[in-house]
Amino acid sequence: MKTAISVPDALYYEADRFARRRAMSRSELYTRAVEAYLRQEERVTEEINAVFEAGDDGLDPLLHELQRRTLREDSP
Repeated sequence: MKTAISVPDALYYEADRFARRRAMSRSELYTRAVEAYLRQEERVTEEINAVFEAGDDGLDPLLHELQRRTLREDSP
């Protein structure tokens, strides 16, 4: 699928040079970069979820309650 994105000029030129040095197209570079970013984000989310699934978050009960209240207040 084709898409148009805007990136700062300096980043565009740096990415273009990087891709040329590795004999790949900019499309391949951007595709690989997005895939890597998404995998990293998924891994971080899984690690955070694993901590909370383990049960004890290690927080003082008072801090835990304050966080719970803050999150409730921030919710739409």
